[in-house]
Amino acid sequence: MALTGRAALLAAIGSVPIGIWDPSWAGVLAVNAPLAAACACDFALAAPVRRLRLVRSGDTSTRLGDSADVVLTVTNPSNRPLRALLRDAWPPSSWQPGTETAASRHRVTVPAGERRRVTTRLRPTRRGDRRSDRVTIRSYGPLGLFTRQGSHRVPWTVRVLPPFTSRKHLPSKLSRLRELDGRTSVLTRGEGTEFDSLREYVPGDDTRSIDWRATARQSAVAVRTWRPERDRHILLVLDTGRTSAGRVGDAPRLDASMDAALLLAALASRAGDRVDLLAYDRRVRALVQGRTAGDVLPSLVNAMATLEPELVETDARGLTATALRVAPRRSLIVLLTTLDAAPVEEGLLPVLAQLTQRHTVVLASVADPRISRMADARGDTDAVYEAAAAAQAQAERHRTADRLRRHGVKVVDAIPDELAPALADAYLELKAAGRL
Repeated sequence: MALTGRAALLAAIGSVPIGIWDPSWAGVLAVNAPLAAACACDFALAAPVRRLRLVRSGDTSTRLGDSADVVLTVTNPSNRPLRALLRDAWPPSSWQPGTETAASRHRVTVPAGERRRVTTRLRPTRRGDRRSDRVTIRSYGPLGLFTRQGSHRVPWTVRVLPPFTSRKHLPSKLSRLRELDGRTSVLTRGEGTEFDSLREYVPGDDTRSIDWRATARQSAVAVRTWRPERDRHILLVLDTGRTSAGRVGDAPRLDASMDAALLLAALASRAGDRVDLLAYDRRVRALVQGRTAGDVLPSLVNAMATLEPELVETDARGLTATALRVAPRRSLIVLLTTLDAAPVEEGLLPVLAQLTQRHTVVLASVADPRISRMADARGDTDAVYEAAAAAQAQAERHRTADRLRRHGVKVVDAIPDELAPALADAYLELKAAGRL
């Protein structure tokens, strides 16, 4: 039995791409005039692609690890129904590996004069801005024999924000902060404390806190209590130079530094302190200043979203000079940078005194957990050599930290999962000691 209709045509043309005219088709189509007429009608009844109107809406931002839904509204102004395969193209990092084809292609049917919505779900694998590419539409005729194809540019940007995984530590740190902030008054007075109230002396109180004038007016000995001072200035300095590009686990060191900075910013803003951000390598990459307590965290997250490590050596003198301009008065300066010996000894140490003579300085660095595992490894010759190399690296790191401490710098050195809570604890310790 002879094949008819679409089956006959496909058998005749084999692998010849649909929609491309070839003179040899003339003989094929001449054999069956009704089939030729059907093909012509199918092509004519396919809805035109160029006349379609496309509009985007939906999410403009998402956190790394979460999904974002971008809605594409397709309006068909023609008098022919649209039966189409639509591809919504985005950069490869907009999806998990292997899921792009299923997520970006949609079957859509739009009756004449109507519109339909198509949702593309993105799940980005990297921070930064993800910008849409072209929307390609292949419009089929009723028989599916011929197609019309065209592309539209429908701009849209989804900003992928840092995940802020350390926010799970915020409730416990806020609980400690409340203990410092008046619910449990401290007796030791320092640069970062202010007078709170008077109470009766109990054995063990610091005699320097006795208020003799108040004692003279009453029968009991009165002592002053102090509470951490509010409205202090904190400058977070992110080193975006070469060393921040080193990967620790699945992410660059810069990402772990960002996470620690966000937890500290959230905690300090709740404490009533002012938080600014400076990202620097050889020039300013990001600067956030003068934000209110309610706006500081969104501003920092938005500024950090597009930051990437730069493969250049950080200019320590330029970083110091810029930090001093941003923080002209006494502040807490938190340097999120490396503890590697060469960058610290050759770059930071010669200019460190400019910071420490005016400010309280904390240096936070991301340690590699693999070094600790290597140092504990035994069993064969290779493992012993690796353990020796790891021990040497750890000793050098400890020497560098000790040199910084001798210059008055508080050093926080921890693996990525522990850096954020350790830095928050260092901040609370400074508050409790009255140094902030």
